[in-house]
Amino acid sequence: MEKEDLIAIANTAMPFGKYQGRMLIDLPEPYLLWFARKDEFPAGRLGELMNLALVIKTEGLEGLIDPLREGHRAPRT
Repeated sequence: MEKEDLIAIANTAMPFGKYQGRMLIDLPEPYLLWFARKDEFPAGRLGELMNLALVIKTEGLEGLIDPLREGHRAPRT
């Protein structure tokens, strides 16, 4: 897990789907689990970051991401 990956998860918006525009770390865990169960994370960097976001969420490490948000924005609810 690299710092650059954590920064990207905090500040990269989901580019498609129901949660388009939401930061990757703010995607609901069930949504990320759906991709994992189907073994269909998008190819490339986006899929890697989504998979890492899932690991962070399932391990309860989301607090690591909050200080890395641009402008220290509060998470979307």
